Amino acid sequence: MTQWQVHTFNQLSTEQLYDAIKLRVDVFVVEQDCPYPDLDGDKNQLDRHPDTLHLLGYQDSTLVAYLRILPKGQNYPDYVSIGRVVTAIDSRGSGLGHELMKQGIKHCLKHYPNQTIKISAQQHLSEFYQHHGFKQVSDMYLEDNIPHIAMLRTTELPSS
Repeated sequence: MTQWQVHTFNQLSTEQLYDAIKLRVDVFVVEQDCPYPDLDGDKNQLDRHPDTLHLLGYQDSTLVAYLRILPKGQNYPDYVSIGRVVTAIDSRGSGLGHELMKQGIKHCLKHYPNQTIKISAQQHLSEFYQHHGFKQVSDMYLEDNIPHIAMLRTTELPSS
């Protein structure tokens, strides 16, 4: 069973922060063979923004799922954003990704009610995000040399 935790950057323990960064690098940099600076650096500070929420999913003591929720104005001027959506390779195919998104949407609704959520989704995952109520609102564009699309979701829960 997955245990979900939500923390701001300052609430993360050193272990939780290390786990999150390691999972993100393992998937986004190593598995997807996409060398890019996962840490936001001095300019954006998205991970460290006081209103950014980090959602961590642990099974036993292993981090198997993660995403971050950015308040309106951080990633997009008019939208709350979910990003860095990732599940551990060994946990895929179990429905964990769907549970991660449900948890992420739930926390968006709780912390940012009546806000539309915007994501930059890898294009091949569009059906996955459509299942969670997201609608494509852009043509394909390259982000870190990977095809992406912009998607929006209103704040009501999907019917499924």
